[in-house]
Parts: sequence; structure tokens; C-alpha cells
Amino acid sequence: MTSKSIRRLSTAEKNFDAQLDQLLVWEAVASDAVASSVAEILQQVRSRGDAAVIEYTNRFDRRELVRAGDFAVTSAELDAALQRINPEEREALEVAARRVRDYHEHQVQKSWRYTEADGTVLGQQISPMARVGIYVPGGKASYPSSVLMNAIPAKVAGVECVNMVVPAPDGKLNDLVLAAAAIAGVNQVYTIGGAQAVAALAYGTETIAAVDKIVGPGNIFVAVAKRAVFGRVAIDMIAGPSEILVICDGATDPDWIAMDLLSQAEHDELSQSILLCPDAQFLDRVAASLQRLLSDLPRAQIAQKSLVERGALIQVGSLEEAIQLSNRIAPEHLEVSVADPERFLPQIRNAGAIFLGRYSAEALGDYCAGPNHVLPTSGTARFSSPLGVYDFQKRSSIIYCSAEGADKLGRVAGTLARGEGFEAHARSAAFRIKRNASDN
Repeated sequence: MTSKSIRRLSTAEKNFDAQLDQLLVWEAVASDAVASSVAEILQQVRSRGDAAVIEYTNRFDRRELVRAGDFAVTSAELDAALQRINPEEREALEVAARRVRDYHEHQVQKSWRYTEADGTVLGQQISPMARVGIYVPGGKASYPSSVLMNAIPAKVAGVECVNMVVPAPDGKLNDLVLAAAAIAGVNQVYTIGGAQAVAALAYGTETIAAVDKIVGPGNIFVAVAKRAVFGRVAIDMIAGPSEILVICDGATDPDWIAMDLLSQAEHDELSQSILLCPDAQFLDRVAASLQRLLSDLPRAQIAQKSLVERGALIQVGSLEEAIQLSNRIAPEHLEVSVADPERFLPQIRNAGAIFLGRYSAEALGDYCAGPNHVLPTSGTARFSSPLGVYDFQKRSSIIYCSAEGADKLGRVAGTLARGEGFEAHARSAAFRIKRNASDN
């Protein structure tokens, strides 16, 4: 960082709360122009189908598509990409896929039921969604890891059809992305992106079947489109910039911590990297490491802007205070780089993913540790969870009344229904009550 450095804060400062609030401010506010453009695209795709998808894809991604089939990738093309990547890349994808699959298999929910004394059966039936769509960004960079993280949990859940959309600007596609789709078991890949891809997945076209849920990150047009189609389909979340919060006791190698902060800063200028530590001298060493390690990063300019504008090194009074502050921030990624991290785990309430110990670099979670890297951002870890198998499963209640159960429940339901002014409800329940009942 040449002209400006990452900011330094202390919880002991009188105006710390105001400074922190200012640091954390981020809102994905779409301009009226963006909202209007997205609304038009959604309407056009809904009414004109493939023709509108082709028109917008040619315009925004500099393509020359003629027919709908031009944006569909065949299974043979996916297999060919798998063969083209080098053996080391293929092995890495397969190891990551296996670990992601193994982890998510622990999340599978099963149907259950129990029988009451009168024979009434109550329970819950778990069913997978029939068809989901995954959005994989393909503009500034390519993300094969996102293919694995979005598609594999859906497949583990039992989703029969996983359709993937990925933009291909100038007709260029990344072989690693296609290979990841082959490994993850994606059923169909379409080389389209933006709001038109979201619209196609939500409403369906002559070529693309409508899905039940759309997951995966994208730019502001994708985010606005996902928000607009919610209700027609389910969505995972409206994701904000990537975030990391590191809590350190000052005994970890400062280069390690600095590079962990840089690993998020290089994502995007709006990414946020924050370090909490009670040791001021350690914060000095991390600042020096950031200065030195940043210089030779390929995405140094992006990382520097992120650190200067949204990053912070914060001195806290204690590790306990750091945990309290972390819960307030509710970060996407939380590293607890201390001697005995499990001591603090019960106190951590708000975090998308928790990395315990000095050796658990957040980057491992991005690619191959196993847990999902699609995580709540912008403080939403207070009420949201990582993407998982449960996001692709539905729950249906089971109610199977015996005659005796219907008699008892009918009396209760009738009383409550009449109390709410719903006589038809009361009489419906009463029809199942035994004939000698006085309150028929």
C-alpha cells in the first residue's frame, strides 16, 4: 500500500462505535436505471422466451447467437473439457468435489413420524425440489469452485435436474468451469448470464425449463433480477461483497494473518478484511506484512483499494471483547487464530463459517475443506445460514387422524374456529365427531 494504509481503530476510542458503523456500511442500492433495465429484461424474456435471451446475450456479452441451441452446452462438450484440463487440475477438482459431497451428506434430513395413543399419526415428509438453477459468474473471473458448492448439495439432496447458467463474454468459456460441471453432475449448462439468465430460469423459455429455486452469486443486475423473481421461484440470498474477520491473540505469524486478509481483499474493491487483536505491536507487524506482501499480488490494485476503503486493524481490550465485537459484526468468514479456539466457540453466535486455530486458513474453506462457501454476508449471519442440502429439500407436514383422534381434535378445533368466526371450519371438524356428541 503506497499512498494510503489500512485504517487503525481501537475499541477504547470514544467514537469507536460510530467509526465501526461507518466501516460496516454497505447497501446494494440499485439505481433507477438498473431496476428499470432489469424489469424490461424480465418482461421481455417472459413474453418472448429464447428470442429475448439471444438478443440480450448478443448485446451484453458480445456474442453472435442465432438459435437457442447455440447457448446450450452438450454433455459431450463437458466431458471434452474434463479431458482437456491438466491432470493436477482434474485431481484438485475431484478431491474438492469428494470433500464437499462427503460434508453435505451429513446434512441430509430424513422424513419422520410418530403415533399418538389414539392411533393418530403425525410427522414430516422430506422431499427434494424437482429442478434448480445455479448461476455461476463468468465475467471478470471464472469460478469452478462455485459450480461445486452450488451443484453438489442440490444433487446430494436428490434434485433430479440441476441447470447451470454461466456467461461466456466474447464466446469464451473456462474449461475448469465446464469440467467442474461434469464432475458435479450438472444436467444442463447454458452459456448465458445477467438478468436474462435469471429470467429464463424463473419463467422458462422454449429451450430452458423453469426451475424451483435459483442459487449463486452475480453482479448488481443478477442481484436485482433475483430479488424481482422471488416468489415466482425461491432464491438463496442477495449476496454482498466477501468478508473476513480475524481474531488473533498476537501469536500467529503476522504474514499468515496478512495474507488471510489479502485473500478476501483481492476478491473485489468492496470486499472487507478486519483484524481484531489486543496486541498493538502485533497489529503493527501485520500492517508491515500487508505492505510487503501486497506488492507482488496480480490483483494488488483491487486488494489495496479494498483494504484502504473498507479494511481495518482494530485493537481490542481482550479476546472476550473481540468475540463480542465479532457477534456484532456477524461476518461471512470468521478466523479464530488463538491458542485455544474451542474455548471461545460456544460464545460465537453470528458467523457464516468459523475457522478455528492458526492453521485453518479461510482460503481452504473457499475451495476444498468441505463446508459450503456460499455464506451470508453484510451482517445477515445474524439470521441466515450457509447454503446446504436443506436449501434444496422441502418439508411437508403429515397428519393422519384416527377416528378417535378426529373426535378429540374436532372438538378443540370447533371451539377455536367459532372463536375466530369461521363456522364452516367448525362444522367441517364437527362432521368427524362421534354421533353421540352433544356439540355436533
